[in-house]
Amino acid sequence: MVTWALISYVVVLSITPGPNNLLLAASGVNYGLRRSLPMGIGIIVGGGIQCFVTLLLFSQLFTYLQFVRLPIAVVGCIYLLWLAWRLYSASAPNSNTSSGKPMTFMQAALFQWVNPKAWIMMINMAALFMPQEGSLLFGSLIIGLTNSISSYPSVLVWSVLGDRLRLALQNPQYLHYFNVVMSSSLALTALWLLWDEARIVWYSFAA
Repeated sequence: MVTWALISYVVVLSITPGPNNLLLAASGVNYGLRRSLPMGIGIIVGGGIQCFVTLLLFSQLFTYLQFVRLPIAVVGCIYLLWLAWRLYSASAPNSNTSSGKPMTFMQAALFQWVNPKAWIMMINMAALFMPQEGSLLFGSLIIGLTNSISSYPSVLVWSVLGDRLRLALQNPQYLHYFNVVMSSSLALTALWLLWDEARIVWYSFAA
């Protein structure tokens, strides 16, 4: 059930750039590692719960997949665009970013339910790694725990990366440039994910 293929899948998908990692790096730069830890833990716990629930209900999810994917993608991408705008607005040189607040544990955990990349990852895990025999509840629980444990190093790497970059971005102008780049990357990620989902739906109706 827990294989190297599953672990490597989670690690690779977790550590590659995406909404969670961009937000973690930006939070590390603007608020430091310690204040960003609740957000990182929220991503880990929220992702594990999302994985468990998705795998447990995957048969029903696949039945309504085409009806579920696009609304989730739209809501998630709109939220990502809002986060990108919020990051950009806070990046002006005359803004006081130190008085702001990073994403909380609960916000980060709930964000996983509208994170398009997380949904793609969970649906693929349901299709590729769920056992064909045995307890569905037990299998979902084990894979959900594996997802949380395997994604922890990725969350830590991106948080530490942001915290280390913070030392190099003490100049408010440099911090402004960094936040502009990160907010632009987040917005482009949202638009790309939305385009990809729209393309999938278009092809499914055209087929």
